[in-house]
Amino acid sequence: MTETPLKLGFVCVQNAGRSQMSAAFAERERTRRGLEERVEILTGGTDPADEVHPEVIEAMADLDIDLSDRVPQAVSNDELNSCTVVATMGCSTLDLDADVAVRDWALEDPHGQSIEQVREIRDEIEGRVADLFDEFTDERTD
Repeated sequence: MTETPLKLGFVCVQNAGRSQMSAAFAERERTRRGLEERVEILTGGTDPADEVHPEVIEAMADLDIDLSDRVPQAVSNDELNSCTVVATMGCSTLDLDADVAVRDWALEDPHGQSIEQVREIRDEIEGRVADLFDEFTDERTD
């Protein structure tokens, strides 16, 4: 029997802050758990910005995660409908298929915030991503 990969989607309007941090933490978590062959990660925005927000790059650099080369991408509902679960950042009005689990994290936008506030948002995202892996990878390894 072939195991269906877990596909995680992280989306916000601009794909320049919260969803970029989420995807980076998911990539790190995937590696930490040895799930490179079993977990796919998708990130994008419904109206992508030109660049990842500088304060987000700075906050992630504190944790040795480099987002300086990332570029916000557009994402379609078709792409998101291929996901097992999609985490939105509290700024989305997606209309996805019923079989896609949607988690609305309702996180504050880090753009224009102080670095201390961005770090708080970052830390919240880090915990939520780990929880998402706990929820969706545990049931696939039984």
